[in-house]
Amino acid sequence: MKRYLYIIGALLLSATALQAQELRFAWLADTHISMKGQAVEDLKLCIRDMNENTRPDFVICAGDITNFGSDEELAFAKELLDALEMPYYAVAGNHDATWSESGCNSVVKTFGYEQFDFSVGGWRFLGCTSGPNMRMAPALTPRSDLVWLGRLEKKEGQKGCIFINHYPMDSSVLNYFDVRKELRRNDVRICLGGHWHRNTILDYGGIPGILGRSSLSNAKQPAGYNIVTIKDGVLEVRERRVFPSSAVTLGPWYSRELLPLAEQDAGEDEFGLPADYPWMRYDVNAQYPRVKEAWRLTEDSDIASGMAGDGGKRIFYACCDGTLRAVSTEGRRLWSAKLPGKIFSTPAFADGIVMVGCADNGLYAFKASNGRLLWKIECGKSVLASPAVHKGRVYFGASDGIFRAAEIRSGKICWTFGGVGAFVENKAFVDDRQVVFGAWDKTLYSLSTESGELMWKWQVKRSSDMYSPASCWPLKSAGRIFVAVPDRRTYVLDAESGEELYFVEGGRESLGISPDFKYIYVKTMHSEAYALKADGRNADDALLWRKRTCLGYDISPTALECDGRMVFVPSDKGNLIALDAADGSLIWAHKISIALVNPMLLSCDRKGGRHIFASTMDGVVVRLDY
Repeated sequence: MKRYLYIIGALLLSATALQAQELRFAWLADTHISMKGQAVEDLKLCIRDMNENTRPDFVICAGDITNFGSDEELAFAKELLDALEMPYYAVAGNHDATWSESGCNSVVKTFGYEQFDFSVGGWRFLGCTSGPNMRMAPALTPRSDLVWLGRLEKKEGQKGCIFINHYPMDSSVLNYFDVRKELRRNDVRICLGGHWHRNTILDYGGIPGILGRSSLSNAKQPAGYNIVTIKDGVLEVRERRVFPSSAVTLGPWYSRELLPLAEQDAGEDEFGLPADYPWMRYDVNAQYPRVKEAWRLTEDSDIASGMAGDGGKRIFYACCDGTLRAVSTEGRRLWSAKLPGKIFSTPAFADGIVMVGCADNGLYAFKASNGRLLWKIECGKSVLASPAVHKGRVYFGASDGIFRAAEIRSGKICWTFGGVGAFVENKAFVDDRQVVFGAWDKTLYSLSTESGELMWKWQVKRSSDMYSPASCWPLKSAGRIFVAVPDRRTYVLDAESGEELYFVEGGRESLGISPDFKYIYVKTMHSEAYALKADGRNADDALLWRKRTCLGYDISPTALECDGRMVFVPSDKGNLIALDAADGSLIWAHKISIALVNPMLLSCDRKGGRHIFASTMDGVVVRLDY
């Protein structure tokens, strides 16, 4: 009995001492690990310095762990971080998620979690992802993370919380005001982040925030990280600069007593938007009453892909959590199927079958009427691409370097092309002659529709893979292939040879085409849209019109749609505008939500009613009648 009392007493004394002593941790950010290069050496220097000199209690990694989010990079980054002789906790950044060949599954597989929640010395540390997952867009804290934050309850003995996320919790994150509500509810005293690559002091509506330097060295500074101490309720931050054979800790650049936050009124309007919301607000909908919202559904998960329809009875869409849904055109849920991986693939419908790719390495086919599984094609890695259908076949890329064609009825493989240099996420163009798609190796591929043999390859003349024609859905008309690339140009290629005919300045990854295939429509990053004649001889001859829009800066890769009279231009902030197809003038604008609008589905009913079925990345699904 005395022995047990001694042990209990020792534990209590230890806990009391831990609460009284200084808490000290290292704060890494933006390590941007690739398979070789200076970033690796910089991180090794920081890790060695922590192990041999500073000896923090634990290490926080505040996102952008890797440069391109590949499975290989993530595994290598973990191997490097595992050399730390103390615990470490990491959250994903946009570089880990936006270009993820695994559909963001490898972050979980590699590190074992997407969020963390741990306590040291009475202080509680909460960390979660920032998004955007797989789509080029402003950051959006995923709904799953918001739900997680909303379910947390205060722990006994908790002094307060410290929140870690890659992004600053301001308008850099589309749902920043929703996140702030949860941070206040959870008694968060300060937020730590990265993303800007420099030490920065910010304020998030009364919530203190600081961003940390990158571990990367440059011409002005060596490799490094920050050392954070908490003592007697005061948090202090010092930068640690690490050279190959020495290191120095600078004086404190931030110090703050971690007091409970004062109550603050965000001044929300009737739609829940705060007074400082900087973009198009919902009151725009009252200005254009011709657009009616027939119905709205809200999912418990993000949606990062578009829709398919069966011609009037049903629409099909997928949630990031792996749920495929069938909904009537009147908004009634009909059936759902739960897949074992995340979904970023836009479903395709043909011959009474709906098909969708999954991050668990499969392309699935279901009976459209009841959701019964018909077949699955197993691939070597995730299927993030959207399947394309043509005359009884389905065509799709995957992350395993293979592009496939299969029979829709049976799932039997017709042919494979194994020469793809990186993962595929877009939807291929397919006709009787060719299949055209892009990948994250700067390459646009054209294959024979019948045999899968390579016809030609075209590459972007930029050094970085981030300029790849990988998110744009390519188009074909007048014997030309059209593709918009992140180098902010729209390229026009000869469909037979792949020869580059000309390019037009402006654009990123969003294209659309008129129903008669005579015109191509393009959205730029900087409040512009323009129209090209498909048979134009050069950039000047092809340009039909170019107009300013009300969308502002926009990086959404979502395809444009056209019904012949109007061009529908989606944005990365939940807005949709309709332009006159003939001259580009604004006809109407409508706000669906606050997040990126996914690929849309246009429909016309028997009575002549015109409908737009659309979803947004924050889980909203609507039917708009216009």
